Amino acid sequence: MSYSCEAENSGNISTPLHFLVLSSDAYPPFRVDTSVLFGEHIAKQGHKVDWILQSEAPCSNSYEDIWQSWTVYVGATDHGNSRLSRIKKHFLGLKNDLKVFKLAKTNAYNFIQVKDKYLSALIALVAAKHNRCGFVYWLSYPFPEASIYEAKSGSARYRMLYLIRGYLFKFIFYQIIAPHADLIFVQSEQMKRDLEAEGINKTKMQAVPMGYSPEIIENITTDPIADISPVSFVYIGTLLQTRHLDFLVRVLAIVVKEIPAAVLYMVGPEELPGDKQILQNEANRLGMSDRLVLTGRLERSKALSYVAHAGVCVSPFFPTPILNSTSPTKLIEYMAMKKPVVANDHPEQLQVITDSQGGICVEYSEIPFAQAIIALLKEPNKAKSMGEKGYQYVSKNRSYSQIANQVQMQYFKMREEMGGSRKR
Repeated sequence: MSYSCEAENSGNISTPLHFLVLSSDAYPPFRVDTSVLFGEHIAKQGHKVDWILQSEAPCSNSYEDIWQSWTVYVGATDHGNSRLSRIKKHFLGLKNDLKVFKLAKTNAYNFIQVKDKYLSALIALVAAKHNRCGFVYWLSYPFPEASIYEAKSGSARYRMLYLIRGYLFKFIFYQIIAPHADLIFVQSEQMKRDLEAEGINKTKMQAVPMGYSPEIIENITTDPIADISPVSFVYIGTLLQTRHLDFLVRVLAIVVKEIPAAVLYMVGPEELPGDKQILQNEANRLGMSDRLVLTGRLERSKALSYVAHAGVCVSPFFPTPILNSTSPTKLIEYMAMKKPVVANDHPEQLQVITDSQGGICVEYSEIPFAQAIIALLKEPNKAKSMGEKGYQYVSKNRSYSQIANQVQMQYFKMREEMGGSRKR
């Protein structure tokens, strides 16, 4: 891997980095691959990181703020529900991202990194090349392919808009961004293989799977939750209808035939209006309304407390090429909390469960999935043993301190190959 840009420092890994990040994460960031990986672990290493983010809260004017001792250039936003408001929100975000030109000109960045943005990535790429600094792209999810899939499957709210956006962003990423990026972080080894199949050089890609923060897990309360069933299995995550989570309601109906006291807790928010209602309708149809609990969005610590009380935790992933490239956070957090897992044979889940022996991996089918849950609920000693094995695996391989070190070494490698010292 070669880099032509100059930097303010040599390749000495004891010298902190200075870089700029544009991200699709709102401010303040809450997704763990930003808030924990960067906000807690990269921050501890003393690097100087400037951020360009759009406000999560309603905000009519841009402003500067400090996050983890780093400067954040926060953009205005529009939270209206109309199509015009959504367009305005994207326009305001793009306007804020244009700050990259001034910042790249006035700061000797080692590199500019863009996470999950496409039009703004074009802007950042131009700024990076013009100012002779590296360009890094962070791809956490195949958004272009997801837009195309949702349009073709009929689940998109605005089918033609999703289709146009999907093909446009796919062209931008595969034909411009990826070929000219100096380094690409991807979510999983499967995503790396997918990008390689599209012609992207595998030597410039590094897989960064999801992990967990021991500090967060250790502070999760084990105090009793009111009315929680002692015989329960738990799903934690978004209820987005494209994930087809009504699958779990049908699994619940099978489990209840064998274990009448069983309750399914689904902990997480709906992403689009109607996500929750689909699950409730299926529960009503199957007579499972009193066996299904939908908690809605909860604070992270409260959500994980449900995991702490679960007999079994579940991680179903609808088998599509879109979801196959993901790296499930829930799977790792379940194991970090010493919980046995039932999951389907999604590429990364199959690999993790095979390597750890921390659960049961089955095909994406209701009966095998239910049978695995039943077996673990009926054999608590076996379930406990699997939970311990899962914990041993993730503690050795998936803590965010370890992942941060791996990411940091890629940055240092880039800087070392740059060489030189940038003059102002």
